[in-house]
Formats: sequence, structure tokens, C-alpha cells
Amino acid sequence: MTKVGILGGGQLGRMLLQQAANYPLEVSVMEKDIDCPAAKLCHHFIQGDITNFDDVISFGEGLDAITIEIENVNIDALYELEKRGCKVYPSPDALKTIKNKILQKQFYSLHNIPTPEFHVIHSRDELHQHINFLPAVHKLATGGYDGKGVQIINNENEINLGFDAPSILEKMVLIVKELAIIVAVGNDGTTAIYPPVEMVFDQTLNLLDYQICPANISENILWKAEALALTVARNLKSPGIFAVEMFTDAENHVWVNETAPRVHNSGHHTIEAHFSSQFDMLWRIILNYPLGNTNKIMSSVMVNLVGTEGYTGNAVYEGLAEVLAIPDAYVHLYGKSETKPGRKMGHATIISDERQELLHQANKIKHTLFIKGDKKL
Repeated sequence: MTKVGILGGGQLGRMLLQQAANYPLEVSVMEKDIDCPAAKLCHHFIQGDITNFDDVISFGEGLDAITIEIENVNIDALYELEKRGCKVYPSPDALKTIKNKILQKQFYSLHNIPTPEFHVIHSRDELHQHINFLPAVHKLATGGYDGKGVQIINNENEINLGFDAPSILEKMVLIVKELAIIVAVGNDGTTAIYPPVEMVFDQTLNLLDYQICPANISENILWKAEALALTVARNLKSPGIFAVEMFTDAENHVWVNETAPRVHNSGHHTIEAHFSSQFDMLWRIILNYPLGNTNKIMSSVMVNLVGTEGYTGNAVYEGLAEVLAIPDAYVHLYGKSETKPGRKMGHATIISDERQELLHQANKIKHTLFIKGDKKL
């Protein structure tokens, strides 16, 4: 049995463990929270801090390989474990580049990958030097996730909303469509690419609302997007799964926004809709098996299930039975006992080759299934 560790015990770890059951694996998870979504599915659960050097080193001792389900991990410990013979997915170098948005944007510039114009910012006061650059998007260099650590600054009067920390100030681009492509990279550098998904965001929560696969884009944009996703993944020079988020503008340019060096929300639909899911693919890479088939079985839509506004506390699922009655609908609940507004509690995937049917069912789910807490805010 290959012994593999996962740093982080959230829903991504949970779904990795569900797929791990199909392979000769003994999987350990480290997370602070003993009630995290992945805790009950792994062979060994270790309570610890994934950002702490000593905790990560202790966790990695005796493992054949280690992977992540969140970027906020101690990279120095991963470098040390790699020296000791533990394989790390993705490589510490790739993770270091992606974890810091300043380094990530500089990586795009170095490799001539189209990305919106940006400035590196070290403090809030420095924003006053770039008034003519506004409107722009201000992004923390580290620590941001799921829309947190991102602030739109339209004009000089809004500079006080910016972050007083290392960050990037990115030129605002009029977005027509937001896309994501997941690329798998094997240990020998071979690649497999999933069809692009079209993402629709909740503008209030700044979270993915739903996504449809394949994206409704022209062949020209498809070629550009695939070429960019492969360029990003190959230049990171690391085996693993990479989710490359992009967008198009009114002139049909394709821009790279951000990259995640791990399984990703934009790939959840692959569990039912593709021959090899993103989770299956990562285990294949770690075990040095052939890369899986990324082709779709059917088209799909994936809806994020988040905590309902106005409620917190113990999760109560209203309308779950009605959604489960929808033909070709698959509901994944993440096992989180407590909910709060906007918290990711699960997702639902519907498969069909009729695009209008997919959009209809996505809308039905959004207006049928509510995840409320037992306390009103």
C-alpha cells in the first residue's frame, strides 16, 4: 500500500478520499479541526497545523507522498520532506510560485502568458501613486480565498478600502465570460486536459454560483484557452492537477486570471460527467499510473450549495428530497455540521446533453434546496 498524506481536511480532501478507496492507498489527513469533512473517511487522522513547520514534518515522516487541498501550507517543510525522499504534489517550487499572487503574476509575465496589467503594492499608502491606473482590482498576495482578500477600487475615494499589506493592483478588464480548464500533469511531463467550463459567479458573495461544461465558446477561443492552460501547467514544471482560471473580453482576447495547484471547485462536475474525475486523476498521478480519460460522458452543470443568508448554526437541509428526485441529479454534501451565510456546504451536478435542460435544472435547484441553520441572524 502506498502511504499518502493530505494537508487539509476540507471538502476537497473528503472527495479525494472517496476516490482513494478504489486504489491501493493508505491515506492520512492533517487538520486542526477534528470534525472537518475529511476526518471520518481517512485511515489516519492527525490533528495539527498545516502552516507549522514541525507539524508538517512530523506528519510527513514515513509517507511515500504528500499532497494538498489548500495552498496555505508550510512550504519550507515540504522542501525538507522532498529532500528526505517524500514525493510532493505539486512540487514545492510550483506551490511557492502560485501561493503568492505577486510571484504568480510575475510568473505569467516571465512566460508571456496574457494576464491583466498589474502593479506590485507593498502598503495601502502606495495605492495613491496609482490613481491613474484605477479602476482596478486589489488582491492580497497571500491568504485570500473564495473571494476573500479581493477588493475593487473604482477611484481615489475608495483607496481606504484597499489592503495595507503586500498585494497586487490589477487593471480592471470588462469580462464577457469566465472560464476554467483543469490540466493534469504526469510524473513524466505528459499532460491531459479537461474541456473548459463556463463559470457564473454570485456577485454578492463573490463565489462560484454554478458552472456549465463544456463552455459555450467559439472554436477560436477554445484553442486559445487550451493553449494558455497547457502553457501555464507545463511551465510550472511539476506533476499534479492545475486549475487555470481565465476570462474573455469584448475583443475575444483570453486572459489568465489565477491558477490553483490542486483539485478545484471548477472540476467537481467531473465526478459524474467525465470518465476520469479530477480526484481520480490526482491519485493516478501520485501512483504513477497512466493518466485517465478526460472526455465527457455527458454535458453537465454544477451548482454550489451554500449556507442561506440570515441563518447560522446546525445545518438544516430544506428541499433536499425534491432535488434528489430530479433525474440525473447528483448531490454531494460535505458533512459540515454547522452552516453560515455563503459557506460551501455541498454541490449538485446534473448531466444532460440538452443545454437548456441543464440551465433549467440548475435554476430549479437554486430555488428548491436551502441550507439553513437553526439560528436566525
